[in-house]
Amino acid sequence: MKKNFLILAFGTIVSFSAIAQSDSDLKPFKVDVSLGYAIPAGSGAKGGVLFAIEPKYAVMSQLAVGLRMEAAVIARFSGYDADGYPTNTHVKAAGSYLATGDYYFSDNYSFRPFAGAGAGIFTLAAAEINSNEEAISGGTKFGGMIRGGIEMSHFRLGVEYNIVPTTKFSGFDTNGDPATLTSKNSYLGIKLGVCIGGGRR
Repeated sequence: MKKNFLILAFGTIVSFSAIAQSDSDLKPFKVDVSLGYAIPAGSGAKGGVLFAIEPKYAVMSQLAVGLRMEAAVIARFSGYDADGYPTNTHVKAAGSYLATGDYYFSDNYSFRPFAGAGAGIFTLAAAEINSNEEAISGGTKFGGMIRGGIEMSHFRLGVEYNIVPTTKFSGFDTNGDPATLTSKNSYLGIKLGVCIGGGRR
């Protein structure tokens, strides 16, 4: 399924490229490389890191399409019980392959605000640890992403919200009884990166 999606996304980018050319003075192809902080949905102390690579092609002066490949590792910690054991801890890894589109509100290379969206495949793996048991889950979900930010020459700052359906898996509740657990997979990414290519002609 992942391979078919990548072929479809690449074909879409090539098709756009064949029917439209950039009419600005910027080079149409570039690659965004970003590092960032990942904040998962839900309550509790939380945080994580992410890394993304996204090749893009400007099909017109203010519209670029691309393929975002991202890896994020996120942890949520809810504290300890009276015996010193963790009450509820989640560790989650997410890899994603999204077809994306960004709209730029300006042709000014020094300062270009943008808004964008994407859709594609999220591959998930998670471990949940409490004072009684441990549970491991994984799977693949179709999800989406919305974002906004600014580009300043070869630097890029953005905020993205990744919308991923929840995962249900078998585990144990805080009393040690079998239960169906729910893992929230959506997360917010705050990213700082560089744009390789895409400068002035």
